[in-house]
Amino acid sequence: MTFSELAPILVVWAVGVASPGPAILALISTGLGAGRRAALGVALGIMCGSAFSAISAGLGLGAVMMANAWSVEILRYAGAGYLLFLALKSARNALRPGAKALRPVTDPVSFARGWRKGALVHLTNPKAVFFWGSLYAVVLSPDAPVTDIVELGVGCMTVSALVVLGYAVAFSTPRIAGLYLSARRWFEGAFAGLFGFAAVSVLLTRAT
Repeated sequence: MTFSELAPILVVWAVGVASPGPAILALISTGLGAGRRAALGVALGIMCGSAFSAISAGLGLGAVMMANAWSVEILRYAGAGYLLFLALKSARNALRPGAKALRPVTDPVSFARGWRKGALVHLTNPKAVFFWGSLYAVVLSPDAPVTDIVELGVGCMTVSALVVLGYAVAFSTPRIAGLYLSARRWFEGAFAGLFGFAAVSVLLTRAT
């Protein structure tokens, strides 16, 4: 693919990745409440999950999953369950009283735990594989060479990495973390509602 062909696709992809969804929401909430190390872990987990989805779609796993609806249902319920867990955790934090801390990190989370959180949120969302599959189907012709698939996948993965790492850094800066601390319970209440809404959306949305 030429750069002029790839560039518009990458711009649209960047907008899609940056749009708030379960993965980005998990990343933002971690950056605000647990600090940069954990947020970078979540970002890397999302990137690994996205890479798995991209490779799976390229190999045709999306079509296999569509032909076996039970596998999609398992992922849907697992993903919704995990999002509900995050919603309950945020709700508990919102209800927990406490004085404002001077430090920006209120719930220390390791890099590894952050990675698991990001990977779980992404891998338990069956729409991720279908999203990549749709990208390949729309952008590439059936007889497209393997090099075009690789170029498109690498380009979109690079954009995804820049977006999620940017979110991780931005939402773990002292200024923004301080804003979070000043209204921690309101933020956590909002996250609880958003995670709950995302869980319900996953349960109600079926792949067609």
